[in-house]
Formats: sequence, structure tokens, C-alpha cells
Amino acid sequence: MKTLYTRSVTAAIFVIVMLGAILWSPASFFVLFLLIAVGGIREYFQLMEKIDPEYRLVSPWHRPCVYLLVPSVFLALSGKHFQFLYLPAEFLGLWLGVMLILIILVNEGLFMDRLRVKNLRHSMVGLLYVALPLGLMVNMRFNDTVGHVPILVLGIIGSLWINDTMAYLVGWQIGKTPFFPAISPKKTWEGTIGGVVLTLVAAALYGYYGHLFYSVGQWIAIAATTAVFGTAGDLLESKVKRLAGVKDSGALMPGHGGILDRFDSMLIAAPAVWLYAAFFLH
Repeated sequence: MKTLYTRSVTAAIFVIVMLGAILWSPASFFVLFLLIAVGGIREYFQLMEKIDPEYRLVSPWHRPCVYLLVPSVFLALSGKHFQFLYLPAEFLGLWLGVMLILIILVNEGLFMDRLRVKNLRHSMVGLLYVALPLGLMVNMRFNDTVGHVPILVLGIIGSLWINDTMAYLVGWQIGKTPFFPAISPKKTWEGTIGGVVLTLVAAALYGYYGHLFYSVGQWIAIAATTAVFGTAGDLLESKVKRLAGVKDSGALMPGHGGILDRFDSMLIAAPAVWLYAAFFLH
């Protein structure tokens, strides 16, 4: 009972903070997702150090520069929507990113006995896995709005929530056939398919009765992309945790694990929806 209470309180606070930051302003959304990305990178470091202990052997400036590369990615993906000292965020992000990468390379050469390309690759994968998808959410927050409401971002988050919830409930009720048991023993084919189908139904109903910005077919495509790639993101993070030998990526959210545990689906779904939007919605 105590665990259920803890999970419920944490989930309620999580929803309030998320919706508040999403709807308040682009700046609040930017700050919230930047904090999420920095925390996610920290958890990624911890997981990779368990998978590959040699990843601890980096120069003193390596990790701080990778942390700073997260806001540089966010700035670069913000385009010209805001400025610092009359310079577009996009320019500042690109300039900062190039400088930080050069600093990492120089410091690895100066302070380490040899250049470990593998460690550089681990850090780059972390940025692509965590910072880029969340930065694309910021990009969509700026570019896909209706009356200052981030309709596409809300569509992604809503689809992920419906898919996860329905997959759990359907799997709990009728799930029998394991779905990737070596990675996630509790997932079933019935739950996975049920979650996707019910997400598509919800998207169709929303598109038909809501009449907001996109057609019924487009909302179904957005929901399908989100559900399918979100499930892949969940499985990918489960695989990483298995390789690291841990149950949760962190302990930031009592009863819910870490940041990567909460946003694993979004990390793969966001780039997929962004690509769909870039080619078919504009």
C-alpha cells in the first residue's frame, strides 16, 4: 500500500509539473526539458560505466563538456525563436557545440595516456540518444503550435501515455504470449498490440471530434508512429539496463525509477514523429 501511495503521489506531481511547463510558455518548456536531458545524460554515464568500466578513463574536462553540449544541442534546435545579445540561439548552439567538441578532443590528447576513441563514441551516442530527441521536442514546441498551444508535443505525450497505460492494462488482463522475453519479461504481444490499437482509436476519435490542426488520418499516423517507436524505445532502454545489470536507470522519482525510465519511449518516438512532421505536415 505504501509503494502504491508513493507511486501515485510521484505520478501526480510529475503530471502537474510536465503539463504546467508545457503549457505555460516555450521558455518553461525549454528549461524543463533541458533539466530532463542533463539528468538523463547523467544516468546514461552511470549505465555506460557499468557496461564498460573503461568509460571512467576520460580527461577532467570530458564530462563537463558533454553536459554543456546538451544546452548547445537545445539552442541549435531552437532556431531563431529567441536571441542572446542579438545572436540567434541557433548560431550560439552551433558555435558552442564546435568549441566544446574541440575542447574535449584537445583535453583527451593532453591529459590522457592515449586517445580512447571508444569513450568519445560512448559520449556521442549519449548525446544522440538523450539530448537530440529531447531537443527535437523543443523544436516541435516552437514550430507546431495552435494559438500558442503545442499541439504536436501534446499529441506525442498523450499517445505515449495512452499506449503505455493500455498496453499494461490489456497485458494484465489477457496477456499470455511473451514479447521479447529476454529483454522485458513482463511484456506480452497481446498487451503491445492492444496498446497500439487503442492508441490509434483514441487518435481517430480526437481527430474526428477535436478538429484541431491535423486531419483524422494525420492524427492516426502521428499516434501510430509514436506508439510503435515508443515501444521500441522502451525495449532499447530495458536492453541497456540489462547490460548494465540494474533494474532502474536511477532513483530520482520514487516508485518510478530514473529519468531514462520515464522518458525512454519518447527518446525514440520524438525523432520519428519529427521526421514525419518535417516531410508530411509542413
